[in-house]
Amino acid sequence: MAYDFDTIARGYDRMNHLMTLGLDRRWRRRATKEVVSGHWPAASVLDVACGTGDMVCNLVQRGCTVTGVDLSEEMLAIARRKTALASFQLADAEHLPFPDGNFDAVTCAFGVRNFVHLEKGLGEMLRVLKPGGRMVILELATPDNKLLRPFYNFYTKHIIPWLGSRIAGNRDAYTYLPDSITRFPKGDAFLDIIQHSTFSIQHSCHRRLTFGVCRLYTINKRAAE
Repeated sequence: MAYDFDTIARGYDRMNHLMTLGLDRRWRRRATKEVVSGHWPAASVLDVACGTGDMVCNLVQRGCTVTGVDLSEEMLAIARRKTALASFQLADAEHLPFPDGNFDAVTCAFGVRNFVHLEKGLGEMLRVLKPGGRMVILELATPDNKLLRPFYNFYTKHIIPWLGSRIAGNRDAYTYLPDSITRFPKGDAFLDIIQHSTFSIQHSCHRRLTFGVCRLYTINKRAAE
């Protein structure tokens, strides 16, 4: 079950930047490049689980027309203060209020692991994506490196909850975070779920960012014949 993000909205950005040592900004920029690459420009983009709107702002700065959706009204209120050049809407990722094939690209940064029903949420994201469109997902993951993993586990299981308590005033939310990362399928296991969707996928791949603690997934939906 996903955590109630209304309760941590005010300290969300500060905690994200602090616990990732600022790397979350770099990861979002890398994901944005996948959306607006020269050989594959996107005009209209839906950012699912947009949170406080950092990914939306990156996309707007690159000239995209962006719609952000999230289940937390408190998160959306912060996002609306960051930019007036995007539209924001309270919506459930598993029941997106848009017609089929409505967007050139669909993005989700650090949100899919919070879907209650992962396959349903991914199916909705693919449904509203145009044929030939691209889906770009960023998600946290446990590193593959066996030497790095003990340090990572200590940091996520002890340091991050402590920071959550001191900075955000909510230890429970940041105890949920590492647990959700550990449970979530990563790499090929995640792509297998997408490949088994009812939508035809032309190409999918994933990249390890920063020793694999973040994964970047790029999925191209097959063009209409």
